[in-house]
Amino acid sequence: MNLNRHLAVLEDDYLYHISLEKSERLRKAFSDVKFVCMGGSPKRMHQFAHYIKEEIGFQLPIGVALQNISEESDRYAMYKIGPVISVNHGIGCPSISILLNELIKLIHYVGCKDVTFFRIGTCGGIGVEPGTIVVTSEAVDGMFRPEYRQIVLGKEQTRKTKCDERLVQDIVDIGKKYENKEGIDKVTSGKTLCANDFYEGQGRLDGAFCHYTADEKMEFLRKCNDNGIKNIEMESLCFTGLLNYANIRGAVICVTLVDRLNGDQVVSHDLNLQFQERPFKLVAKYIKQQLKKN
Repeated sequence: MNLNRHLAVLEDDYLYHISLEKSERLRKAFSDVKFVCMGGSPKRMHQFAHYIKEEIGFQLPIGVALQNISEESDRYAMYKIGPVISVNHGIGCPSISILLNELIKLIHYVGCKDVTFFRIGTCGGIGVEPGTIVVTSEAVDGMFRPEYRQIVLGKEQTRKTKCDERLVQDIVDIGKKYENKEGIDKVTSGKTLCANDFYEGQGRLDGAFCHYTADEKMEFLRKCNDNGIKNIEMESLCFTGLLNYANIRGAVICVTLVDRLNGDQVVSHDLNLQFQERPFKLVAKYIKQQLKKN
């Protein structure tokens, strides 16, 4: 991993936002981790923790329930299910950046090897039907630049956001194998636009502020479509940028709740809940496939 050289001289390091501390106990508890699955909502990732537990056949001791490891921090909710971590990252790049920093340090301190990260979530589609799973090939910003930009010590730093091609293809291949079966439905891959907010940054007309017309909005969305952008969300730039910089494999797998070319309103609550399970199923199949290889 490509990490901060100053970590080597830190005797103690408290991972404040996930309420864990560098120690031998930490190494014993987390050294077997192979997959880190992240999603926005704490409730959703609690559900995923239970789902992946059943899928990989992980057995808890009698009388023991899944516990939120990071409960004391009150920032993120994190669960460990054998070789899998399930954790929520909140909304937007600043929130996921904090979590990624501490999770990357965690796997570094405990000596994990060949860990794969997943962002599992929801998004707005561009020219794809609601319920479609989009596997990100490359994240771009609102100006279509494939770069994660961050101001560090008064200077702009850029990090590339292209996803690991082999990982993307492996996930898409699994999706195609189970397409329209076992609750996965349609799977595609393409660029993901990562916006800075939910409203103006995504060209919506229903926010508190809007200085553009409906025609200008549609012109922008059609331009997105013409540039190979399949969906819009709010975390992929940071997720791909930081993981690429650290030389860690990661994939963004999101289900669309609306085709933005046809409107701004998402699907009904019941359909929303049903669609949210689709990335769970695809990621679980990939994890199970990899565990069988090992």
